[in-house]
Amino acid sequence: MRQIAALPYRIGTDGRAEVLLITSRETRRWIIPKGNKMRGYAPHEAAAQEAYEEAGVRGIPCPTALGAFVYLKRRRNGADRHTTVDVFPLKFLFQADDWPERNQREIRWFALDEAAAAVDEPDLKTLIATFRIPPPTPGVAQRMVPVVRSRLSEVIPMLRWFQALMPSQGRFFEQFESHSALLVAGAEALAQLLQGDDIATHIRTIVDREHDADEITRDVLMDVRRIFVTPFDRSAITGLIGVMDDAIDQMNKTAKAIELYEVTSFEPQMRDMSGIIVEAARITAEAIPLLRSIGSNGARLHSLTERLIKIEGDADDIHDAGIKALFKASEGSDALRFVVGREIYSHLERIVDRFEDVANEIQGLVIDHA
Repeated sequence: MRQIAALPYRIGTDGRAEVLLITSRETRRWIIPKGNKMRGYAPHEAAAQEAYEEAGVRGIPCPTALGAFVYLKRRRNGADRHTTVDVFPLKFLFQADDWPERNQREIRWFALDEAAAAVDEPDLKTLIATFRIPPPTPGVAQRMVPVVRSRLSEVIPMLRWFQALMPSQGRFFEQFESHSALLVAGAEALAQLLQGDDIATHIRTIVDREHDADEITRDVLMDVRRIFVTPFDRSAITGLIGVMDDAIDQMNKTAKAIELYEVTSFEPQMRDMSGIIVEAARITAEAIPLLRSIGSNGARLHSLTERLIKIEGDADDIHDAGIKALFKASEGSDALRFVVGREIYSHLERIVDRFEDVANEIQGLVIDHA
């Protein structure tokens, strides 16, 4: 027997990474929202629907499962049956005021380690324990640090002379991590944009995050030229920040195309591709800090880049299915709709392709340094 489940995640008000658990109706043990596959729903859509029915949660599901776990399901005749559950990550957006099973279950947000300890199934424990949620977008103060340091060295010539003499690895890791957080913010804004609500606000968010990312990219390229000792080969540094910046540039181009053509409704496959993009950004934000110690993190980095490449392939399939459905819906009646829709699909595909480039750059670093 096979079921589906959602793993809703968020950053809590205290800045902690959290996942949502619910209690089962009979045993009252902690589980994640799950159920049987639903006719007319793709697996990730069914998982998202279970999250709503059982916990009132709405969010952005990723069409590619995070993994699976097995448990023994007690049947009505008393027999146990091994059941495999495919788990789909669900980026939390909001909780409804009411939902079908509100009075039947307890609902609680857990820190990752607490959630892993609370569930019973070993494979689910591992999935939760190894799941990582990126921190919020860096604040203005953090982004201003490079500018302040630069101006200090200009004001104090002796400080600039002293810095020139000292070997330094620069701030590359901090810059990469700040950029990856901007990728997450841009991806989440894009996914919400494709829900069709408050379009102008989400477009502005994407544009602002792309400008912030450009500042960081410029800082990295300047540091590559002036830093005496770098943690990696200079071409690897510029290659990695380059493909990361290409990803958010493509998000910006997608938003501008939507604004230009005044698109207000979006195909289901477009929303599915945005779910892939949110997951790709989350994986990137998990992988980047691991570069600080590639030797000890090589295996995890390999696992993360494998997932990035897998979801890129899934995005290609969703893209092709979307183009085909759009063509059939537009055939003989609305050629302009097809042309505009195809352009948006192409932009979304390019975003995912850039994340595959990120995976390739990281894999190259692992091969060279692990």
